[in-house]
Amino acid sequence: MKKSDFHFDLPPELIAQSPLAERSASRMLVVPDDAPPYQDRQVRDLPEYLRAGDLLVFNDTRVIPARLHGSKESGGRVEILLERVTGAHEVLAQVGASKSPKPGGRITLDEGTALTVLGREGEFYRLRFDTDEPLEKLLLRAGRMPLPPYIQREAGEADLQRYQTLFARHAGAVAAPTAGLHFDQPLLDALAAKGVAFGHVTLHVGAGTFQPMRAESVHDHQMHSEWLNVGAELCQQIARTRAAGGRVVAVGTTVVRALESAARDGEVAPFAGETRIFIFPGYRIRTVDALLTNFHLPESTLMMLVSAFAGRERILAAYAHAVAQRYRFFSYGDAMLLTPDPADRTAGPAPVGTSR
Repeated sequence: MKKSDFHFDLPPELIAQSPLAERSASRMLVVPDDAPPYQDRQVRDLPEYLRAGDLLVFNDTRVIPARLHGSKESGGRVEILLERVTGAHEVLAQVGASKSPKPGGRITLDEGTALTVLGREGEFYRLRFDTDEPLEKLLLRAGRMPLPPYIQREAGEADLQRYQTLFARHAGAVAAPTAGLHFDQPLLDALAAKGVAFGHVTLHVGAGTFQPMRAESVHDHQMHSEWLNVGAELCQQIARTRAAGGRVVAVGTTVVRALESAARDGEVAPFAGETRIFIFPGYRIRTVDALLTNFHLPESTLMMLVSAFAGRERILAAYAHAVAQRYRFFSYGDAMLLTPDPADRTAGPAPVGTSR
């Protein structure tokens, strides 16, 4: 299997550069189980496809202002993109500079805080902020929201709120769990009124999610590591939902990664730690019955994950429809509602959008 098996042509003008005025006004492509026609709806229509007893699982990670600018002792300019927080004042980060900084070197942020380069781990640098100020407070003052590289503008004040989900609680991500960006309070209220339950995982999305695959063979790719927590309360919610015949609906690929990483013998169990799970066709996703997800980059690991869930040909056909219908793509773009590949479906809860 090759990364080129997951290529599609995307006109650049379809890459969303800003969010819509209303979160739930984004379009939602409902992909049928079998042959088209597709249903072109809006995310605010999601309650029509769910029923009482279903469980929506969100990622409650919170994006930190992870993009920083400063200068080396030589005067050379530096751009820092945090990958993850590793201690009270230590981080792993990408460092963009004309010459790679050396261990022991110093960087001074534009707002005045000094950092020390502790060393290197692969493509990342270990940095220490030389201050007693809490790191999250410092970043709120000195950092900027780390918009994805395909958004061709600087982050503005509006992004502090819009590149964050309503249910973001645990700080640590450097990229948003973008499917969750579509949920506003009226939509959450409508889902709750329908009898849909809500659960949460935490997976701190890293900048590696935007890194292109360098290996042509999918089997040669080394997945980036991300920290997650699947708590006992959610595991109990999932068990109760399954026992009552309800469906587990993942809001975003990060939720799928978290639940599959926590699965033991087919059951989701409490787990906190690192994951490098790489899900591509041939892997059978067992933990969710439906997936709401944004549209992903061509040849990306996320494109492979949704293909593992719904079938590669089915996904490529749906993407072709989305391009033809001028859907908006990527982080601030539109969404699609998917059920498992019919060829892989086993007896269990009825597919989303159907009755038993």
